Amino acid sequence: MTYMRSPNSFTGEDMLEISCHGSPVVVRRIIDLVLKEGGQLAGAGEFSLRALSHGKLDLSQAEAIRDLINAQTEAAARQAVRQLNGELSNKLQPLKQILIEVIVRLESAVEFVEDDLPALQSKELAAKLRSLALELDQMAATFDVGHWLRSGAKVTIAGRPNVGKSSLFNSLLRRDRAIVTHFPGTTRDTLSETINIRGIPVSLTDTAGVRKTPDEIETIGIERAQMAIADADLVLFVVDGTSGLTEDDHLIFRKLGASKFLLVVNKLDQPGFASRYPQFEPAKSVSVSALRGDGLEELCEAAIDELGANNFEAGDLLVTDARHYDLLCKSSEQIGEAICLLEREATEELVLVGLNNALTLLGAITGETTSNDILSQIFATFCIGK
Repeated sequence: MTYMRSPNSFTGEDMLEISCHGSPVVVRRIIDLVLKEGGQLAGAGEFSLRALSHGKLDLSQAEAIRDLINAQTEAAARQAVRQLNGELSNKLQPLKQILIEVIVRLESAVEFVEDDLPALQSKELAAKLRSLALELDQMAATFDVGHWLRSGAKVTIAGRPNVGKSSLFNSLLRRDRAIVTHFPGTTRDTLSETINIRGIPVSLTDTAGVRKTPDEIETIGIERAQMAIADADLVLFVVDGTSGLTEDDHLIFRKLGASKFLLVVNKLDQPGFASRYPQFEPAKSVSVSALRGDGLEELCEAAIDELGANNFEAGDLLVTDARHYDLLCKSSEQIGEAICLLEREATEELVLVGLNNALTLLGAITGETTSNDILSQIFATFCIGK
């Protein structure tokens, strides 16, 4: 047993840690004995919540623990560690301080009539707020990449039978996961695996070849393929570069509708290969040989580019949580409304409403102004005992 005295433990409380062999029987027996003596099983995220309550972590750091546990790539893990180390909180602190200084200046103008703001000071405050809103917008803009890093992207491979979809799937996975034959209609169902493309976790889905068929089982597979296409963040629309386009190719193109897609022209290594298909322009096109692996690097680069996830460096701090993104956007909006009121020479009381709202929203990122209901929802997403 290891005793950890408060306030130096993880939660800031007195803690006792029991170490034992990993046998499920031994672990279960110890837990049963602890419960018999009055102990209680931890709830989801309970240790992190207690650490938050005792000031050992702020909310964004606690959320980073969950993100680190759930990270699917090294890049995602690095971002979670940076947030766990307080980098997001540290970046927000000076921005909140600027906002507080502006609020204090306006509050003093309300309290002391003789201290009304002259036009020059109003312009200076508006300029300071515009700079602040710009910084918040720049932070929020990193969510375009950050949410792919944290949650991953759904990429579906689609095309008619025998264009090389399953071969492409296997090549991207670097192992034989899907069955490949020369017979059309071999793939009857969707097949998904997660791969790492430039640090982004990608859920890659192979689908049944889309065509008109009387086969009932194949038809079910085609319906599932169409569902996967509709659900995808990006579709890799595969065509055979050696046989020309068919009616089925055009059918799939029409079914893509508004879906974001890349045209993948396969069989680069075969005679009679043609790489250009003006019918599908202005869609981006990549030529590959799924069998030999030619063009796969270019395909991965094009996919990341199409998802908009190629514009970040390993040293950049990214906003990866939708809650943080939403709060940053709303804070910026509130500051923007306050700037408009300042420029229209509205009373300080009206300007202060938006600024105080913005300060509350920024405080919610780190947990300073977060309600208990919201905290309960957040920690419900944690693992038991974390």
